[in-house]
Amino acid sequence: MHRLKMKTEIIPASQIAQALDIIKNGGIVAFPTDTVYGVGSLAFDNTAIESIYLAKDRPIEKAIPILIADLDDLHQVSDAIPEMATRFSRYFWPGPLTCVIPKKSTLPAAVSATPTVAVRIPNHPDARALLRAAGPMAVTSANISGGLNPSTAQEVYAQLKGRIPLILDGGKTPGGFPSTLVDCTGKEPLILREGPISLDDLLQTLSDHK
Repeated sequence: MHRLKMKTEIIPASQIAQALDIIKNGGIVAFPTDTVYGVGSLAFDNTAIESIYLAKDRPIEKAIPILIADLDDLHQVSDAIPEMATRFSRYFWPGPLTCVIPKKSTLPAAVSATPTVAVRIPNHPDARALLRAAGPMAVTSANISGGLNPSTAQEVYAQLKGRIPLILDGGKTPGGFPSTLVDCTGKEPLILREGPISLDDLLQTLSDHK
């Protein structure tokens, strides 16, 4: 049972200074993306990432994706970016596609216990403003594990009140559904979670380059 209790504050998403202060001191915050609201920490802070699992009652074996602000940030989380992922990123980022790629060795174990990591650039100005200021963040949906994917700050509050210190309110998210998750480490793309971008969309991108 979760025993953490703290005050959970909701402030406008444009006011990122308070959020930056929290995450740079090892805390976690919730904020809007183009798909659903996410809760996250700095990507290289193992203890903070572990607190995401605690806040969500998330099974520790489930990896946490990383969000980045710009394509140039990709090298911070991977030293071996597959050509397939590079093509997808040029077509679909920023947007609702998460690519699984080889993980940089300096990323903490709490992000992923495997040699891979899931990465995307969200198409949301508030999210990207926070990411540009903070750097890569480990982010997953801001809900109790298995609960409703939150599209508003109030839906986050209903599930995570007392478990996280801050929610950035950017209104209702435009997507409302999690991103497509695709494994880019093999010869062909492998859809691990269905989402707004279909396998046909991905295959078309690859065929355009042949």
